Amino acid sequence: MIKRVVDFFGDGKYATERRRLFYLVLVLIVIADFLVPREHAEYLWDRLPGWSAVYGFLSCVLLIFVSKFFGHRAGLMRREDYYD
Repeated sequence: MIKRVVDFFGDGKYATERRRLFYLVLVLIVIADFLVPREHAEYLWDRLPGWSAVYGFLSCVLLIFVSKFFGHRAGLMRREDYYD
């Protein structure tokens, strides 16, 4: 069972199925956000359906780009043989 999961997420031949699965999960999260009651929302954007999913996705993408910038451009990342 574990081997099948590892192969699914690690093997390149399942890339199309993985992408479809991730898109399906993203759509389900946005749909589920429409079912959340919003009576106690304090801010306008908290009342928008799908805002939490979009905000989480954009925050994740921003975090990836910022960390790659710091790693590659700011010199935090070193070559594999740096200490050799």
